[in-house]
Amino acid sequence: MEDKMLERLTKCPLCKSGHFLNSEEIKDFAVSQESFIICNCTKCGLKFTNPRPAAEAIAPYYDFPEYFSHDDKAKNLTQFVYQKVRKYAVAKKVKHLNNLRPSKGKYLDYGCGTGELLTKAKEEGWKVKGIEPNGKARKLANSKLKGKVYESIDELPKEASFDIITLYHVLEHVHLLRKTVKKIIKHLKSKGYIIIAVPNPDSHDAIKYKEHWAGWDVPRHLYHFNHKSIEYFSDLFELQLISQMPMPFDSYYVSLLSEGYRNPKQSIISKYWKAIISGKKSNRSASKTVGNYSSNLFVFKKK
Repeated sequence: MEDKMLERLTKCPLCKSGHFLNSEEIKDFAVSQESFIICNCTKCGLKFTNPRPAAEAIAPYYDFPEYFSHDDKAKNLTQFVYQKVRKYAVAKKVKHLNNLRPSKGKYLDYGCGTGELLTKAKEEGWKVKGIEPNGKARKLANSKLKGKVYESIDELPKEASFDIITLYHVLEHVHLLRKTVKKIIKHLKSKGYIIIAVPNPDSHDAIKYKEHWAGWDVPRHLYHFNHKSIEYFSDLFELQLISQMPMPFDSYYVSLLSEGYRNPKQSIISKYWKAIISGKKSNRSASKTVGNYSSNLFVFKKK
């Protein structure tokens, strides 16, 4: 990318240890075709892109049609399928919110995209707010939610507190990891829940596709959390892990993108068929292990 600014980390972004090793070299198949190094922290287990584009330089890496969470319109078959699955997933997520807190309450979605989840939650009786850094997505969200979506957490009123805060596939994008999580937790009520969904570099599909695994998504994904690093995350921020849930659709979607990266010349029928088989195998494998799904959802409470 032109005018690229890279920052090199000398400490792990999670545990601040200086003990980490180069682990993988991964290509940005989606945008720049550049390669990035992923380091593995020997203390907490976090994998992280290093060096990485600085916060003020990363926006061009998100500028591509296939970044679906920033758009409401389907421009091709994959986007159409993605949005149909997203609609189903939104309903499931709101059901989960309602089960955690049947009396409803105040809900913050950090990285809310175009606001589908917040809109559905509002319809079900939640008082909602959102955070979305991307200007295009935020504008779409606010057209539905009448100004309830902010660019950053610093714009929230200091006294704002929430019964549930969610970060669905967001934590891996946050440059100031520790500072941002601390700010988020300050807005969580004492008996509130924080829900985090992240890709899993130890999943069956990650191991299968290796450097072509779409879950790496460098340099947009700055971090990769396995079970060890999630445990460290929980202790560091004084959170109690209440439950862990699979996100079974992710294995199919990630496999679909990974197939395209591995063999871009194959037919669309072949790509979809292989993705279905791969996604099914990944979920079956995860069900027999400690939950190594393509993506996992973690529910925390304050200790």
